Amino acid sequence: MARKKGRDISGWLVVDKPAGITSTAVVNKVRWAFDAKKAGHAGTLDPAATGVLAVALGEATKTVPYITDALKCYRFTVRLGAATNTDDAEGEVIATSAARPSDDDIRAALPAFRGDILQVPPQFSAVKVDGERAYALARAGEEMDLAARELWVESLEMIARPDADTVVLEMVCGKGGYVRAIARDLGAALGCLGHVISLRREWSGPFECSDGVTLDRVEELARTDALDALLLPLAVGLAELSELKATPEGAARLKNGNPGMVIASDVEYGDEAWASYQGQPVAVGVYKSGELYPSRVFNL
Repeated sequence: MARKKGRDISGWLVVDKPAGITSTAVVNKVRWAFDAKKAGHAGTLDPAATGVLAVALGEATKTVPYITDALKCYRFTVRLGAATNTDDAEGEVIATSAARPSDDDIRAALPAFRGDILQVPPQFSAVKVDGERAYALARAGEEMDLAARELWVESLEMIARPDADTVVLEMVCGKGGYVRAIARDLGAALGCLGHVISLRREWSGPFECSDGVTLDRVEELARTDALDALLLPLAVGLAELSELKATPEGAARLKNGNPGMVIASDVEYGDEAWASYQGQPVAVGVYKSGELYPSRVFNL
């Protein structure tokens, strides 16, 4: 088997994604710029969306699930009075309404979209239907009966009302949320219809917009030490978990995939945590009676 070309470099780069490019294309550019063997991202943004796209390099790709599962914040603008087949401005208008809700009407409707809710994904989404992506079937003209999915919405607030036709909202939610579906369903609840016209991810887990680097800057600094200096440590992706210090013997065992001794802390039996040794992440696993039972091992 041929070896993958590129450097063994690990860490996180937060890209402030521009509109008009896919998340996969951003990852490919970052991987090229670092000449990295492996890269991935923690949560897709639609091509038209902007904001935080956390790109993992090397061993950091093993921590992607912890960012994907973390809370995320979106600020988005909804155009009232029209529905589109994609639930955003990229699609065709399929229905219109002359109704326009008041600010109080909008505020009164928001509580129904907080907490544990059920959300039907947009027809144009990456959900799989009989092995095919929903967006591919939708482009072919098929209309699907997509199953509702559970979503935790931590908060949903009205930020501004620029005019009668638009409202700016901010949502903090868990894994798998579709902002376009919120706009669609809110418009339906208000009796005026609605779709997203702009969307920005403000933060994702521990990653903030203030950490973000533009794609132009990434390309400008490609293959230089200056770009390497922008890389955040792998451990940033483990911010949601408790850190345990491994003993020298424990670190050696953990690196071989075996349970290893860690120094006691306030972590409880059965909790997921990560172990470090001499400042470097060694493994993620489950804590049991003084040892960490690894599920992921880092080769740094």
